[in-house]
Amino acid sequence: MNDTIRLISLGGLDEDGKNCVLLDISGDLFVVGCGVRYPDRTLPGIDYVIPRHDYLIERKDDVKAYFLLQGDEDDMAAIAYFYQDVPAPVYASRFTIEMLKTFTRSRKMDPEMYDFHEVPPSSTFKVAGRKVVYFHTAHNIADSSGMAISTSLGNVVFSGDFVVENNAKPGFQQDMAAIAKLAEEPTLALLSESKFADHPGYTAPNYKLAPLVERDIKDAKGRVFVALFASNTYNISEAVAMAVSSRKKIIPYDKETAETLKTLSTLSVLTIPKENFAPLDDILRIKDSDEMIMMLAAGPDLYNKIGLLAARQNEDKRIVLDASDTFVVACPANDNTEIEFTDAVDELYRTGAHVINLSKKQLRKMHASEEDLKMMLSLLKPKYYIPLKGFFKDLLNNAEVALSMGIKLNHSNVFLPENGLTVIIDEKGGRLINEDIPHGDLMIDGMGVGDVGAKVLSDREKLAEGVVVLALTISKSKRRIVAGPDVQMRGFVYVKDAESIIREVSRIFVSTVEECLASEEYSIESIKQTVYEKSLRSIRRSTGKEPMVLPLLIEVA
Repeated sequence: MNDTIRLISLGGLDEDGKNCVLLDISGDLFVVGCGVRYPDRTLPGIDYVIPRHDYLIERKDDVKAYFLLQGDEDDMAAIAYFYQDVPAPVYASRFTIEMLKTFTRSRKMDPEMYDFHEVPPSSTFKVAGRKVVYFHTAHNIADSSGMAISTSLGNVVFSGDFVVENNAKPGFQQDMAAIAKLAEEPTLALLSESKFADHPGYTAPNYKLAPLVERDIKDAKGRVFVALFASNTYNISEAVAMAVSSRKKIIPYDKETAETLKTLSTLSVLTIPKENFAPLDDILRIKDSDEMIMMLAAGPDLYNKIGLLAARQNEDKRIVLDASDTFVVACPANDNTEIEFTDAVDELYRTGAHVINLSKKQLRKMHASEEDLKMMLSLLKPKYYIPLKGFFKDLLNNAEVALSMGIKLNHSNVFLPENGLTVIIDEKGGRLINEDIPHGDLMIDGMGVGDVGAKVLSDREKLAEGVVVLALTISKSKRRIVAGPDVQMRGFVYVKDAESIIREVSRIFVSTVEECLASEEYSIESIKQTVYEKSLRSIRRSTGKEPMVLPLLIEVA
């Protein structure tokens, strides 16, 4: 009997991050990727956004495995929140496992909770009776993979994040031989990344950092700072090589950077000679021109570090930027972190340091461009094609690349699903349907998962515009105001400008309460709501702002 395959994305479509695909093969459920999305400024106070996973919880007994293809947070970090509800074996490379352990510890969870199965980035193994093939991909993150899983109708292949490149450093090369061997078997469906689908040509060699900054680093008269994403192990290894060749000592900017470098060295991803490394405590003992200060972090946290250092608000006062320093910003923003990036770099230019700000066009991440995608398509020749990872424009561009190939892909076998929709493939063919799979965002706020909703976020946005506190005391028996009003404003308008607003808000406050007290029936809650609405209307009309308005009414006998 032939298998029935269902493919459902819980995240990663029409967004940047939160990548998570469910692969259902005749009732056995496999989770491919399980990532977070970094919040933008519309989500104040939120640490991460993860996929809603009610559907997985409902079917947790069917979940046979998590397959993690790389160690970036947008592809694997959400498993820290999924796993307690839906435990299952986790298959990943050694490096990816260590990155997940590091993230889990950072969220104050126990990394020993996972059932890890370490697999090399190119390997073949069996899960739930099915052959699974991992093939090494050339990506910024060490030991990244694509994967294929067997079905009675052919292989379902996930490209992973990749570029066609055999000239990269060892540990970052595309295993074309493994892909060619996989192509000897029928490919039922290929699911491929889309972020750079609109970029003509190949991505290589535009992901390389050294050609862009090597001369500047060697010629620098003062200290050299290099800011990189902690997961971008390819560019980190290039920075280390440049430090060695220019006889500089690598100094970690902070404890987080030191721990990351230690982990990478332990895993043999990096080799830092002893004579080219110095702890942060030695920063004032070493000649400025002999220092490379490396700053590593994930996503918006890295931009926050840059901004604080530039504004001289960093904790370690031994590190202060001046005009003799060279600062290499090798961490271009994602689409949802542009504002944080721009603010940090703008502050950096104010320091007078020599800033080398590498744009997305100069320093690309190792994602597949048009010709990379065509190479994968021409090798595997899938019966069905499904673009993954990216905004809708990226998914559409990827689909158009496939349609242009002349390999029997057309509008009936190239699917553009949305999160929560299902692609079904069986002996009757392939089709896209809506099975009402629960999906959406879960907000991570500290240790809370899904505790923050639209109302809380709205309140936080209002708090950003200030707070107005209205207080008075009511005699319940006499039905009149016996103390107050007292109106206090914080973080709202300048004190001198507040007098007229306070007078008007006080008048509205008192008159509204008196009107409510004069009615036959009243309640404190109804008075608070009426005061809130009228006061906010008045403030909005006179200032154009919507601060948080807090009516405080005290009842006495």
